[in-house]
Amino acid sequence: MTIDNSLDSLSDDRRKAAQTALAATFGTTPIDALAPIGGGASSAMIFRVTVRGRGYLLRLEGEPSPLRNPQQYAAMRIAADAGIAPAIHFIDETSRVAIMDLVEQQPVQDYPGGPRRLAQALGALLARLQDVPAFPTFVDYPDIVSRLFAHVRRTGLFAPGLLDPHVERLEEIRHAYSAGTTRLVASHNDFNPRNVLYDGRRLWLIDWESAYLNDPLVDAAIAVDSFGFPPGLDDVLVQACLGRRLDTGTLARLTVVRALTRLYFAGVFLSASAVAWKADPDGDLSVPTLAQFRQAVHDGSLAPGAPRTRHVLGKMYLESFMTGTTPPDFGVAI
Repeated sequence: MTIDNSLDSLSDDRRKAAQTALAATFGTTPIDALAPIGGGASSAMIFRVTVRGRGYLLRLEGEPSPLRNPQQYAAMRIAADAGIAPAIHFIDETSRVAIMDLVEQQPVQDYPGGPRRLAQALGALLARLQDVPAFPTFVDYPDIVSRLFAHVRRTGLFAPGLLDPHVERLEEIRHAYSAGTTRLVASHNDFNPRNVLYDGRRLWLIDWESAYLNDPLVDAAIAVDSFGFPPGLDDVLVQACLGRRLDTGTLARLTVVRALTRLYFAGVFLSASAVAWKADPDGDLSVPTLAQFRQAVHDGSLAPGAPRTRHVLGKMYLESFMTGTTPPDFGVAI
């Protein structure tokens, strides 16, 4: 495949934006290779660019989403300046295109010291993030959770009235959340294994389209659920993030925030499921156990990334929102 042909999958305007970004970044220096990178959960189009043997990443955002902060590039610049995100070489906010260093990643499970050291390192990365200059504001987190859940209810994915108890639970959680509101900090708001890269030496954080000022426990809550740590390591991560031992008040607050983050991701998965749903409204909220879900993914009866898998995963997150049970980690199903 030639360099030009590798952009054939793009629309005319996106291809022009990519070519403009490449020319502005590399000038007349020959591009050795340009190839798409798949496997992401977002609608962004991503390409690996090789110039003089060095790797870069070309990222073109997909269609704008109400869940995405239109000022994401400001957050990305701040994170890159702090050494948390890869170095940036080009940004065009109007065309929604960026070129940055490519992280040659290794499995995060290979992080030296095992799960405990990884939990500490993830918490330390969040602590660094929360110390950077303020990100742009976007929306109150309970509001965006409520909007997304309202959208799911409007899709007709579930039988009428089936989600009424979840609406009542959300109102209770919102009241408890407001009663303990704290200062807001720079937050990634999608701190899952897809967005944390390990290069063999250190961790990097990528994909900033959901970044804005938020509650300091939101990223920690997402991390402890999405990484699937063994029992006892959740506190290790959160303590490393906050820089202190967890008292009863912080643990209670974390429980409230985790309920919100779980309902948010239930909304993300179920919104994707609703797009492909062709059957009658689902009238059954029963879900497999965590062990059964992992086995189904392992034996192929639930394919990672498939609409049915996202539907089951969304219902499991609904269950965890209501009961506090542990949801599946993202690495199993996304």
